[in-house]
Amino acid sequence: MPRVLPLADMDKILSLSKRRGFIFQSSEIYGGLASTWDYGPLGVELKRNVKEAWWRSVVRDRDDMVGLDSAILMHPRVWEASGHVENFSDPLVECRSCHRRFRSDQVESERCPECQGELTEARNFNLMFKTFMGPVEETGQEIYLRPETAQGIFVNFNNVVNATRKKLPFGIGQIGKAFRNEITPGNFTFRTREFEQMEVEFFVKPGTDEEWLHRWVDTRFEWYVSLGIRRENLRLRRHDPDELAHYAKDTYDIEYRFPWGWGELEGIANRTDFDLRRHNEFSGETLTYFDEESKEHYFPYVIEPSGGVDRATLAFWLDSYDEEPDPPTRNGPPGDGQARQTVRVVSHLHRKLAPVTVAVLPLSRNERLLPTARRVYDLLRRSFNTQFDDAQSIGRRYRRQDEIGTPYCVTVDFETLDDQQVTVRDRDTMYQVRLPIAELTTVLQDKLEHGW
Repeated sequence: MPRVLPLADMDKILSLSKRRGFIFQSSEIYGGLASTWDYGPLGVELKRNVKEAWWRSVVRDRDDMVGLDSAILMHPRVWEASGHVENFSDPLVECRSCHRRFRSDQVESERCPECQGELTEARNFNLMFKTFMGPVEETGQEIYLRPETAQGIFVNFNNVVNATRKKLPFGIGQIGKAFRNEITPGNFTFRTREFEQMEVEFFVKPGTDEEWLHRWVDTRFEWYVSLGIRRENLRLRRHDPDELAHYAKDTYDIEYRFPWGWGELEGIANRTDFDLRRHNEFSGETLTYFDEESKEHYFPYVIEPSGGVDRATLAFWLDSYDEEPDPPTRNGPPGDGQARQTVRVVSHLHRKLAPVTVAVLPLSRNERLLPTARRVYDLLRRSFNTQFDDAQSIGRRYRRQDEIGTPYCVTVDFETLDDQQVTVRDRDTMYQVRLPIAELTTVLQDKLEHGW
């Protein structure tokens, strides 16, 4: 059976996330704000590593991709052209008694699931956040916080083609914030009103779109596996015709087996030429592509792999969590026959994602060890995200690093003062080896790529 984190263990993840500085409740000192979260010192490193791994995979390591960073605020006509003003809504019902609101497709009866009060008729609720541009709200222009990053790519299609002279097929990648006024956010950072997206718009010649859709589906699925998510905890789900978005010809979701059930990590959609045609129509600007080989103008089709940074970060974090039995230890005096089994909590995060790569641990706070330990720390921090820890016993420090997923611990002991070697411990195998300080950086760089 595949290893799945039980729903009951989410309390452990929430506790660990706060205690070790991964994720905090936003505005906690004021009672918090529902479904908004802040990434702490370790969480922001994990999230940055996820984004960096995505960017390297889909932009830097490909010669058919370029990057973009478009603005959050866009002209209101953008969202009319894209169909968001008309179509980006959920059916909403409200309880006449407690005034709680629910998506109608998630309510199984005509009574409120909270107080059993009567529910109103369903009405469409647009998910875009509105704001005003200008010094006075009454006279300001009504605009929206973008609900997706894709439209910033489409409206810059001509700019990118002219600047880069890219030929089809090619794509534009972007990472950025998006905002959706979700009716029922929840499940930790899985569904929030403020989130980050990692999106690609890959432009292809019509007729080759189905081939490219499947190529991107395979590529994106394997990316999650390559960074440590167990294959059995991932699946592909093809959208039924009646659930396709208004712009989509075909869509596949990459889903992860979360503790509460299967949930979408990333959608890969064939958007056809919908977006470029619509922006061509609404803006009056020509957004066709001139194919020099066929000497014709046409609207490219678009394949869109679109994933959530927060969801991916959460999935990597959940899938890495494990509790492993330690060798039994005695709970009483020698010979009492009573052994106590302890548990080692360890996060098996991929070495390229772990928020801390190397921890430098002097055996103790002895004044003879600290200068050498600091020298090792200063050496390693030039190449790796490195943490120095000399608080409490060496065993407790190992356990702290295991919890946060640090791949390697480097221990400086009294022998180091004589032989200029340190002990390197691997998180997953518990393998330990003595290495010269002068070789540490080179060896660790190799092990980060290939393991022990």
